[in-house]
Amino acid sequence: MSNYKDIQKKNDKDLVSFVKEQREILRSARFGAAGAGSADVKTVRTAKTDIARSLTELNARKRQEANKSA
Repeated sequence: MSNYKDIQKKNDKDLVSFVKEQREILRSARFGAAGAGSADVKTVRTAKTDIARSLTELNARKRQEANKSA
């Protein structure tokens, strides 16, 4: 689980690749054990949290750039 401060230090390119990695982890955790419920719920929760934090930071940067140019 990444800290929000660590996410803020990454550049945009690293954040996009981090989101892709986390989405792949989420997909494999959710659908890896087809039919049988996955016992590792924490992996899904942390992946979702990291994705949300990263996308929030990316959107905040986009809004900040739009406000500077406006």
